[in-house]
This record gives sequence, C-alpha cells and structure tokens, in this order.
Amino acid sequence: MIIYSSNALAFRESVDNNQITVQIEEAFIKGMGKRPNQGEVRAWNNSMQFMEKIIRNSKVADDCGILIEYNIPSTSKRIDFIIAGQDEQKNDNFVIVELKQWDAVEAMDREDVVRAFIGGRTRETPHPSYQAWSYKQYLSDMNEAVYSKDINGYSCAYLHNYRTVQPDPLQYNQYQDIIREAPLFLADDASKLQDFLKRHVGQGNGVNLLYLIENGKIRPSKKLIDHIDGLFQGNSDFVLLDEQKVAYEAIMSLAKQTDVKRTIIVQGGPGTGKSVISMNALGGLLKNKLNVKFIAPNASFRTVMVETLTQRQARNKTRTKMLFTGSSQFYKEPADMYDVLVVDEAHRLKGKGAYQYLGENQIEDIIKASKVNVFFIDDFQRIRPEDIGSIDEIKRLAALYNSEVHEYSLAAQFRCSGAEGFLNWVDDALQIRPTANFDGWDQDSFEFKLVDTPNEVYDLIKGKNDQGYKARMLAGFAWNWTADKEGNRNGEIPDVTIEEHRFAMPWNARSISSTWAIHESGIDQVGCVHTSQGLEFDYVGVIIGNDLKFDSEKMELYSDYDEYKDRMGKRGLKFKNEELTKLIKNIYKILMSRGMKGCYVYCRDKELMNYLCSRANSK
Repeated sequence: MIIYSSNALAFRESVDNNQITVQIEEAFIKGMGKRPNQGEVRAWNNSMQFMEKIIRNSKVADDCGILIEYNIPSTSKRIDFIIAGQDEQKNDNFVIVELKQWDAVEAMDREDVVRAFIGGRTRETPHPSYQAWSYKQYLSDMNEAVYSKDINGYSCAYLHNYRTVQPDPLQYNQYQDIIREAPLFLADDASKLQDFLKRHVGQGNGVNLLYLIENGKIRPSKKLIDHIDGLFQGNSDFVLLDEQKVAYEAIMSLAKQTDVKRTIIVQGGPGTGKSVISMNALGGLLKNKLNVKFIAPNASFRTVMVETLTQRQARNKTRTKMLFTGSSQFYKEPADMYDVLVVDEAHRLKGKGAYQYLGENQIEDIIKASKVNVFFIDDFQRIRPEDIGSIDEIKRLAALYNSEVHEYSLAAQFRCSGAEGFLNWVDDALQIRPTANFDGWDQDSFEFKLVDTPNEVYDLIKGKNDQGYKARMLAGFAWNWTADKEGNRNGEIPDVTIEEHRFAMPWNARSISSTWAIHESGIDQVGCVHTSQGLEFDYVGVIIGNDLKFDSEKMELYSDYDEYKDRMGKRGLKFKNEELTKLIKNIYKILMSRGMKGCYVYCRDKELMNYLCSRANSK
C-alpha cells in the first residue's frame, strides 16, 4: 500500500507550500484507517524538508516517481522514501532511502544491530543501512513486477541530524559490509546523497514504475527459490524421515491447491519432527512460487531456525529471515492475503491482552489472512494462560471461515535417541497423562540421571559441552530475573541461586536471548522455557525449582503460586491451583524433553525428588 505518491516536481511544490505533512497525514488516515502518532507527524515534517533539498539540488528529472511511507505487502513494515526513475543507460531503477532523525548511536557486538534513542528510551534496533538493504532485498525477491520487469533496486540510509564523531560507532568495522550494500549518508553528506540519486534515477520517467511496484504480485523470485533450496541441500538438520515425509507430501499436495480454503493440523509430541516438516514445507511451497510465510510465536525458536538453515551462508541470512515472522501482526491483514501460512509451535498462539498484541485471537487472524494455513501443534506444550493454541480452537475457527480441515498425527520419536518410552515416562511421572511406560523404559537408549545437587548437574553438562556436544542448563521459572535496567543486560547477576548447595548461575543474558541456545557463552547461563521451547540439544541439565512440589499424602504433584516467578505465566491463577499446576508440569516436560541423548535432573523439593527416584529407579 502506498500512503503518498507523486512525481518529483509535485513533491517539491508540496514541501515549498508547507503542505507535504498534511497530505501524508490525510493519505495515512485514508489508507490505514487510523491516525498516525505525533512522533510520525513530527518526523515527516522534519525529514521531508531535508529530502526536498536533496531532490531539488540533485537536479533529478521532474518526472521521477516519489513514494512516501510505502507499506511493504505481506509485512507490517513501511519504507520511508522511494524515488524511481532511469539512469543514463535507460535502466529502470528505484532507490530506497531509510530516514533517521538520530543524532547519536551506540555500537553493539550483535550483527548489524545498534542502540539508539527511539520512542522515549534507548532501544536495540537494526543498523539503518541494514534496514534499507533488507527492504530493497525483499522487494527484489518477492515483488513479481520488480524481478520480472528488470527493475533494479538500490538502497541507502540518510541520517540528516547525525554528525560523525571519531571513532564513529555507526561506522565501526562490524558494520562496513552492510554499509557497502546500502551506503550511509550523514548530516555532512548531502552532496554525496544527491550524486547517488542522480546517478541511479536522475533521467526520470519513473512515475509508471511506482504503479508497477504498487501492483506487483507478491510471490518468490527464482533467485530466492534457488537460494532457499540451496540452504536445504545437504543440510542434515532438515532431512525428512519416514512419517515426516508422508506428512510433508500431504501438506504439499493440499497447500498447492489454493482454490479452496484449507486448514491443515499436524499434531505430535516433542521429538516427532514437527519443525523439520514445517521448515521443509516452507522451502517446498516457495519452490511452487506461492506467497508463504513461516510463523513462530517464540523469537528464540525463529532465530535458531534461521541460524541453523543459514549456517553455511551467513551473509545471506537476511534473505532467509524475511520469510520468518512472529504471530502478532496478522490481525490487520486483509482476508486471503497469503497463499499459505505455516505455523510452528502453534500451541503458543495468543489471545486478547497478550503482550504487544492488539488483536483478539491469533488463530483467527492467521486463518482469515491465508487461503491455506498449516498448524504444527502439541496440546501439552501450552505454558501460559494467554496461550490459546489448541486443536479444538483451530477447528472451531476453521469452521467459522468455512475452511476445510485436514488432520495428521506424528507418533514416531526422533529425539531422545529414539527412546519414545522416556517421554512417555515423563508424561506419566509428571501426571500429565497415563502411559504404558509408567514403570520405565529402555535406559540403554537414553541417559537419564537424578542427582543430589545442582552443582552435579552443571558439572555433567559442562563436561558434555567440553566434549563437543550441544549441552545446556535449563530451569523452571522459580527464581526472579533481575531487570536489564538494574545492570543485568549480559547475565551479570546470578539469579538462579540455591543457597543450601552454594549454587548460583545467571539466567540467559538478555543481549543474546534469541541466540542463547547456540551462543558460546550460553553454557554458563541457565535457560528457561521461553529460550528453549522448540529447540534441541544433545544433553540438558534441568533444575526443578520449588514451583513444583509433591504431596506424599495425596500422591500428587502441585504448584506453589508464590514460588513461581513468571508474572504473566500465573496471571489470574492465584486461586486456580489445578490449572497453574497443569501449566508448570507442561513446562518441566518441555525442559526434560529438549535432550536427544541425555537429561540430568535436580529437584529442590525433596519429596518430589524421592517420588521421581522411586518412579525411575535410577539411583
């Protein structure tokens, strides 16, 4: 959606007449159905004055096309400024200009990320050159008019209030690669930006290009398809086995037929390969030139999936990352906007009132916005009251939208060295559901130990990590998490403390929360369910805190509301112990099922420890 469009001459006249902000605001209200916030209005009023001078002094042709606040289709992102036209060789081009009013910035050690003052506080945000380049790359990869009609994209960032310092954190060495992709123009670089625009679009004839860009269908280009296909080739993390292949082919057959609205439900427990299938489905649907997005509510899971997929082609990570998104943005999408939406970890989809979600029901959003939707789900992995993802809820909403439902179940176990019996035993021992493995499993196929101290758990995990295995410490949310503003940005404060054993470790650092599972410093930090759900390790060490206890009289597990520290996780449940217990038991099942080769457990509650020992007969 284009908020504002004109030619270069009309743009200059609107700015000269002090009408440009009014025109953009009116177009915004008409196109978006809401008023812009005052920060956006101030930004337009300021930045457009600068861009008018750039356009005028660059002497680009009057019939260059100008787009302002272009809403990228199939995303919630808006591009600040696009100018389109031809170069001296008569090539059709467009230039994306990312505008910032910053006057200071902090560098970070995270790839293409900086810290800047935005919206009243200092926040982490993509480097401006990265933002500009990623928008250009998305249009080049996904807008059919751009790639089929040989419209060339360029990008840059213009920080008109920013004066360089020495050394300049915005231009540190770690940002030079992305700056080469999308040049950075600062307050003293106006003439350089003018030359950049003149070179690429100066000959004009660009208004028709705006129409082509606005009306281009959103579907993947052959270059993007080949890129994604190359990531899967030879990547053993995403090889389909047995019933995974059957489920994948069923999804592909149904999803390619977008003439009928369909809802596909794939249910399976931990280790059945839901994520392997969902990732392959993404690649397969792209190869069929469908407009598809991969949705995962958990940011850590999304990040690790992208990292795993792109580990051999790290520089092209952004092209892959653009296909992945969270679950909160679809409430405002038009009906059937996407051919297919693939949702992994669907049990974590949210309802009204969830953090930063402005809609009513994320399941409904997704079904409404897509012709075909695929939900990968495990009803026993819901961990918060706001998690509304369930098979029954998906079916209810599919019926509301006349969406044809197809169900598939995964049973074969590909985690825990094939020890399906261990996971069944966990279900039975944690009193989640009765299973045939109430009396144990083949312990030669999976290493499980209950140990007397958390220090022993850490020693075992550290030893496995030193041997080259993927190993991590995990714990239930039974300890407070010191806030970032209190000096705990990088896991400085050892919040997970067990005084009786002189044990203390920090929660995973917020600065690496999305990559903690694969970050080298993660071995000395404790992860929680939010940074590990959906992921796999070779070995996990699990600390069960005082939030889960055992009543030896009733022979029942129960939760301790005061010991459970996840405020959102227990909201509204103070007098609903049965429901809270169910959620906490699900959390510990998730943690204990993250390991493929082994799991070591310490219980702080002695009654619970004795109970699990009697059930496992492992000591």
